[in-house]
Amino acid sequence: MQPYELSFKDARDFAAKEGFAPLRDNLLHRIETLNPKLNALLRVSPETIQKIKELTPSGEGVLSMAPIAIKDNICVKGVETACASKILKGHIPPYDAAVVEKLKNSGSVIFGQCNMDEFAFGSSCETSAYGVVRNPWDLERVPGGSSGGSAAAVAAGLVPAALGSDTGGSIRQPAAFCGVVGLKPTYGRVSRYGLIAFGSSFDQIGPITKTVEDTALLMNVLAGHDDRDSTSARESVPDYTRSLRRDVKGLRIGLPEEYFGEGLDSEVGQRVREAAEVYKKLGAEIKTVKLPHTSHAVAVYYIVAVAEASSNLGRFDGVRFGTRVAAETLKDMYQNTREEGFGAEAKRRILLGTFVLSAGYYDAYYRQGQKVRTLIRDDFSKAWESVDVLLSPTAPTPAFKIGEKLSDPLAMYLSDIMTIPANLAGIPAISLPCGFTAAGLPVGVQLMGRPFDEETLIRAAYTLEQEIEVYKKRPKI
Repeated sequence: MQPYELSFKDARDFAAKEGFAPLRDNLLHRIETLNPKLNALLRVSPETIQKIKELTPSGEGVLSMAPIAIKDNICVKGVETACASKILKGHIPPYDAAVVEKLKNSGSVIFGQCNMDEFAFGSSCETSAYGVVRNPWDLERVPGGSSGGSAAAVAAGLVPAALGSDTGGSIRQPAAFCGVVGLKPTYGRVSRYGLIAFGSSFDQIGPITKTVEDTALLMNVLAGHDDRDSTSARESVPDYTRSLRRDVKGLRIGLPEEYFGEGLDSEVGQRVREAAEVYKKLGAEIKTVKLPHTSHAVAVYYIVAVAEASSNLGRFDGVRFGTRVAAETLKDMYQNTREEGFGAEAKRRILLGTFVLSAGYYDAYYRQGQKVRTLIRDDFSKAWESVDVLLSPTAPTPAFKIGEKLSDPLAMYLSDIMTIPANLAGIPAISLPCGFTAAGLPVGVQLMGRPFDEETLIRAAYTLEQEIEVYKKRPKI
């Protein structure tokens, strides 16, 4: 097996046995050869390549010498971090995000930053100021978003693992489109310190990997309380690798009927139902459940999340960070900087968010949205009375073609219809590959669990992964 084909854990073990240089050089060759086709990694210059070649990992730590890439909205000290936006061009953080700090302390090697939808606003990785990201399984299709660069980089073997962020499905949907594993932890499980915020009550950082085992290994490092994040939970952190066992006998798995209705691609539905049958064969109990307020999830998300986005992006004004467009007056400087710095989708969401928070509309939109969010959370709470895990498609369709939905924002927003509810409720959810369409496109199955019960999700995901072995198939670019 070539080094670029290795899982994150196996890459770590390879470096320990053969040395870091052979692994590094193999991956760098892969990046230099394939990244121009994919545009998954940002700022891949000869200078960047040289800096990576000069790295001398200590060989210490649980993740010793294992390479990982970081989504471009997670701060890396001394390295440009721009959220794939012109307005933050040249922004160099003076500190590491908590997750980057943890990775470095564990011996992992930062192997660059991943392209993304600008400020994580998108479901296709077409809104980046640095160009469209392409899906390794079909270069004419999107990799999903907003963490599409992370998912494409892992699927193509540019890096064995990457970090993404998930506000409404931005880890899980691209993981499904690219045939890899993506976990959105429970809200508060992983520190958001150093994550450039989109929706502060939604955002969670999580791993995108080739295997469930890699996800468990990374979660052991990433999870835990952080005093620098006021929303960070004080829940104890288990050893997630202990959940890596094939055992679902007696596990109660619910199929939400609202996730299997109109709009679901027939091949996607078939692959996901086949996954449910595998669980049933292995001794799990499969039952249908109802989440009656699911139909309101997208509308609620695009009220509450854009309101938070509007507030968070108010700080990017040309004064403190990144780009500044010169003008004769302060007002014109603000206006010109934001006009030139933000892309179309960012402007759309800022305007929507400002509107729903404005006088006369706050009660009609934002307050009502928060009330329905509570109802959606209550739906999940009721479901946990009869099931342990919920199973659904990750996305209603396989990866769509580049440009197919870009001019239709509503169609694009509906791409996240099956992932948004978990963010509204703050529960953990994981996507893993469960098969392919006739056209050879990956299909992802989503498992959702109780708050802070990532252990059960990892056990259930690992069992399915090892039984069907879809994860072993890789794209040929």
